[in-house]
Amino acid sequence: MESEKIVFEMVFTEEAKNFLNKQSLKVQDKILYNIHKIQKGEKDRELFKKLEGSDIWEFRTLYNNIAYRLFAFWDTENNTLVIATHGIIKKTQKTPAKEIAKAEQIRKKYFEHKYDK
Repeated sequence: MESEKIVFEMVFTEEAKNFLNKQSLKVQDKILYNIHKIQKGEKDRELFKKLEGSDIWEFRTLYNNIAYRLFAFWDTENNTLVIATHGIIKKTQKTPAKEIAKAEQIRKKYFEHKYDK
């Protein structure tokens, strides 16, 4: 059997891991399944989308009419690594600005820490 080619590595922050672990196993499976599809190179804006006016992307999962979001950003120096910053259960049509700002702050700290080494 041919092994599946992974296009990018995925790293989760502790907060993103905690968000995932709080969900039911079925929700976790669906979120990870969707992420894996994108990792294999599938281009699907319903699953992975860049947020307007930002360097933040969101992994999007809909399960039982509940919208789950994991926020992420790229680190192109490390083999196009994606860092999942944190997650939310989305209750409105528009992604809350405070959640985007939070992801941008995590991204900023990540790169500051990376270059301090």
